[in-house]
Amino acid sequence: MEEIDRDAIRAMRRSYGEVGLESLPKDPFKAFADWLKEAHENPFIVEANAMVLSTLGAQEIISTRTVLLKDISDGGFTFFTNYSSRKGQAIDLNSQVTLLFPWYAMERQVSISGDATKISEEESAEYFATRPWSSQIGAWASAQSAPLSSREELEQRYEGAATKWPEGSVVPKPAQWGGYRVTPLSIEFWQGRYSRLHDRLRYERANTDIDWEVTRYYP
Repeated sequence: MEEIDRDAIRAMRRSYGEVGLESLPKDPFKAFADWLKEAHENPFIVEANAMVLSTLGAQEIISTRTVLLKDISDGGFTFFTNYSSRKGQAIDLNSQVTLLFPWYAMERQVSISGDATKISEEESAEYFATRPWSSQIGAWASAQSAPLSSREELEQRYEGAATKWPEGSVVPKPAQWGGYRVTPLSIEFWQGRYSRLHDRLRYERANTDIDWEVTRYYP
């Protein structure tokens, strides 16, 4: 293996800005919505609703992947996936997950820890109907996380589904496809600051029946 330039990696650093995080709205969902809007309007951020989902699966193996936030309602953050996927299987075993929104261009990140539960079939079907036709067909074509013999096999499955449900027709939601809502117990807002003296404000609660407590933490 080619030798890695360790010094070059260690030299990869930048100085963060002067913008501080003095306070946030009392409601963490309002605070998050404000930050999400600013991230969406920032021309240097691609897909502001992209979030890193971490799960704990079999043999206590942690896995991470990027998914897209599609709703903030009923006290939680919703994303959609194939329930038979690796993430779905992990959530079946352990519903505790974390979400991370890495908005590097704004020197910000939001980290969320909570419990993931399936939303209703009706809500999943309602969202599925709003997806582009190609995405709907893709949901039928992909047995997500299952071994795949070749790219051609995937393309053939896609063409088969596209033939069955031509563009313009109503594509039903696959039974194994739907949404999860993550109900948070902690939401941390991180703002990069000079000299690595970053700001960290964390909303926390022991359970969903009590109010949020906000604590500032050392960086």
